[in-house]
Amino acid sequence: MTDRRKAYSVLTMNTLAFTVCFACWMINGVLVTFLSEHRVFQWSDAQIGWLIGIPVLTGSLFRLPVGILTDRFGGRIVFGILMLISALPMSLLSIANSYETFLLASLGFGVVGASFAVGIAYTSVWFPPEKQGTALGIFGAGNAGAALTSMGAPLVLQYLTNGGESLEAWRQLPRYYAFALVAMTGLFFLFTYPRKVAGTRVRTLTEQLAPLKVMRVWRFGLYYFLVFGGFVALAQWLIPYYVSVYAVSIATAGFLAAIFSLPSGVIRALGGWMSDHWGARRVMYWVLGSCLVACALLVVPRMDIESPGRSVAARMGGTVTEVTEQAISVGERTYPLKASSGNVQASLDRPGTLILPTFEFYQLPVVKEGDTVKRKQLLARGVTHIYFQANIWIFTFLVFVVGFMMGIGKAAVYKHIPAYFPHDVGVVGGIVGVIGGLGGFLCPIFFGYMLEWTGIWTTCWIFFTALSVVCLWWMHRVIRRMMHREVPQLMMQLEQVHPAIAIENNSQTVVPAQPATGVTR
Repeated sequence: MTDRRKAYSVLTMNTLAFTVCFACWMINGVLVTFLSEHRVFQWSDAQIGWLIGIPVLTGSLFRLPVGILTDRFGGRIVFGILMLISALPMSLLSIANSYETFLLASLGFGVVGASFAVGIAYTSVWFPPEKQGTALGIFGAGNAGAALTSMGAPLVLQYLTNGGESLEAWRQLPRYYAFALVAMTGLFFLFTYPRKVAGTRVRTLTEQLAPLKVMRVWRFGLYYFLVFGGFVALAQWLIPYYVSVYAVSIATAGFLAAIFSLPSGVIRALGGWMSDHWGARRVMYWVLGSCLVACALLVVPRMDIESPGRSVAARMGGTVTEVTEQAISVGERTYPLKASSGNVQASLDRPGTLILPTFEFYQLPVVKEGDTVKRKQLLARGVTHIYFQANIWIFTFLVFVVGFMMGIGKAAVYKHIPAYFPHDVGVVGGIVGVIGGLGGFLCPIFFGYMLEWTGIWTTCWIFFTALSVVCLWWMHRVIRRMMHREVPQLMMQLEQVHPAIAIENNSQTVVPAQPATGVTR
């Protein structure tokens, strides 16, 4: 078999294996919810949160050590062993009878989430640099495994338990997943081939961890914290968001949240192709810029606010002789009032149809006929009424844009890694994956605290807006430094800086050529 056919076979098996692994990684989101709703286990909300989050946490933390092993022993053997090891605690989940045993089993099978670090490294060695973006994007389409579990597992549980009549039959589901891992391992070894990075010697652990000193690795990690961690977090957070903010049913909220999460797999493949054809940096500019704009638009909360406006005070003392919606008469003087236009009330009568905020200003009398008032006494208070529906379909469209760009960004981030660290793809991909996975674990917790502190649901979009600004600023700053180093005369002309100043600034920002394991920003 030619190398080209082997490469396509490996890519196919890597993608299928990653799909199965990702589906297994997300099983607790469905299984724990099912067991709690049917009172099979009496878990508290905090315990449910930990059971859902612990596989994400362990899978993220294990990406670095698994990446190191991949660089040393090759992706084929590491990927296969990882699936077999994960199948054991997955099967043990079926005999869990307490919170502690369920937590330990979840801790064990959660390492299947580290399959991403293996697959990235193992895929990249089979393709030349100009095709790695597309290949890694196709591999990343295995994220669709999460959607397979979220849509398919509830149906399987309903079938196994006969609509909830035989609840103990839930224990079959983890066994099916464990079998899927074992079966996938067999297919994987049948249709893949061993390969490591050519021309490299066996390195010590210190040498393998050397890329962690490179600031560029942590910058890539921050990008991935946004595009992957943010994606995982929002996939979980959007359902309670829709239920609480828009008062829709859980089923409707799940459907609307799926508009955000389902396209991610295919979009990631597109992101890899775009990174190959237009460059990962240009794609990241589009991704970060789009996330910044869309999240900033989502910051404005659904609201119905009344604020004090311009009031009316008596210029002279006297007795109030007439009070209407249009005017107040005191003695011989008449004070005109601004009556309500009814715009806001009309908007309230048409829920879900408005796009832009509606507001009006009016004045309400605070005196009545026969009252005696003094000079500068308040006659009518002003009211400014602002109403913003945050139209659910406009909101969903903007959320879709965020998910679309995050899917492209996930591929663009990993396109950088084999280009800058061709001999350390496993290690660098591992640490970047760790940071991104931690984002998926930590962001919902952070969102919960911000919601508790402020009472405003859109604080999550404030967070993503700020994070997008930081990522965009850091990337642009680094690119400007590189341009000053590579083409100082062009940068001087573009910025129209005096030559002496440009030379001085350039000398301060020049950094040495970037070796794969060197220190750079």
